Amino acid sequence: MKHLPIIALDFPSGQEALAFLEPFEGTPLFVKVGMELFYQEGPAILDALKEKDCRIFLDLKLHDIPTTVQKAMNRLAALGVDLVNVHAAGGKKMMHAAVEGLESGTPAGQSRPGIIAVTQLTSTSEDMMNKELLIDRPLQETVLHYGQLAYESGLDGVVCSVHESKVLHEHISPSFLTVTPGIRLPNDQTDDQKRVATPAFAKEQGVSQIVVGRSITKAENPKEAYHQILKEWE
Repeated sequence: MKHLPIIALDFPSGQEALAFLEPFEGTPLFVKVGMELFYQEGPAILDALKEKDCRIFLDLKLHDIPTTVQKAMNRLAALGVDLVNVHAAGGKKMMHAAVEGLESGTPAGQSRPGIIAVTQLTSTSEDMMNKELLIDRPLQETVLHYGQLAYESGLDGVVCSVHESKVLHEHISPSFLTVTPGIRLPNDQTDDQKRVATPAFAKEQGVSQIVVGRSITKAENPKEAYHQILKEWE
């Protein structure tokens, strides 16, 4: 997987997302399409992004019964994206079904999309996890357990915070992908994220891929902010 920051295209419409990308014309990009944009535009936005030679992380976080997830992944496999995800909380049977769906839905001669599992959202604190979700374990222990389940289910990696990346690589595998949102430049606001970090710290922690949203998309000069993050990340 090419070592580029993943830009979160958290826009309400395809028109706004594509307008945002215009200054980046000719720059190799890896972008994330989340629920808001995909539910508004459907597969058409993916086609438009592929025309710009963008790599795509389709961030829909599937979480349902195994049969439903398998059939959904079968359809997503045909969309030509590079990375998809599920919630690890769906369990091993569901995650294994997701991999099966991707493999059966991938057109002949093509590699299936990478698949990762969300452990705990970076908006989740340990206090919230204990008191609201009634998971009475330390946050890092829970993330590691979910990561192990994902690995045993045949997934390629997980979504986690920067702060859990190192322990996942140590206990599971150095090649197991850790994809980390919550990336901010030093002077940026944390917004609704709880477990945040800079690109430089993410690199120190051995993170596989970083996902950056508002630090780029809300910057006064997004292209300049992107290259600042890229410089720190590289």
